Amino acid sequence: MTIPDAVRALERDLRGIFGSRLQALAMYGEREAARGDDDRHAHQPRSHAHDHHGSPTRTLAVVESMTRDDLRAAATRVEAWHDAGLATPLLLAAREFAQSLDAFPLEFGAILADHVVVSGSSPFASLRVDAADLRRAVEVQARSHLLHLREGYLETRGRADALSMLILQSAPAFAALVSSIARLEGRTDADPAAAARHVERIVAGGAGAPPQQGAIARVVELARAHDLASADAEQLLPPYLDAVESIVAYVDRWSARR
Repeated sequence: MTIPDAVRALERDLRGIFGSRLQALAMYGEREAARGDDDRHAHQPRSHAHDHHGSPTRTLAVVESMTRDDLRAAATRVEAWHDAGLATPLLLAAREFAQSLDAFPLEFGAILADHVVVSGSSPFASLRVDAADLRRAVEVQARSHLLHLREGYLETRGRADALSMLILQSAPAFAALVSSIARLEGRTDADPAAAARHVERIVAGGAGAPPQQGAIARVVELARAHDLASADAEQLLPPYLDAVESIVAYVDRWSARR
């Protein structure tokens, strides 16, 4: 793919800061951004970094070593990088990525699954996320979502308008959880809608209502919505809670030896 000019400029900036200590620079999350983070910008030219109204282009730099002076020098360039449509680059010392896979299996696993090396040798060769680490991280994500959803429901005091706000505010995190479960199942290329349909099927064990009519798919759809009628929120919340409870139970008993 064509590397955006802004990323090439970032490479020059990092080379000026780290010199030969810059081992690799990679872009990541481009496939995810193009397929649905914001449909309004899915068809913008990929030869340019995203503007302020789209998803910023994310990058990761691997360096041999890093000092406070390096960080201070990089800090002076952050505003220009943001103006060019770049997210603040993720800076890692050599071997730090591999050593962090067990601590950040979801975040770094997503980078492994969706990246383009801009310069240097690939820092990800032969690396993979351990299935047990990924399952544990997804369980934490699922249980945390359930606890916060219950807490949020109590704080609505049963008011329909507050229920609507609760669902809308929690929907992006729920969509991320659904994507994590799809990744746990080996479906790294599934878009949010496909991931929702898949999770509907596996949680229901192939039974129940058609996936597109289920609460999981409906809440994932709301991840990019701005409003939800109060009456719809009152109807959706009970099956939404049930769905999250079923997801927690599914992840809890999940095994890579299925």
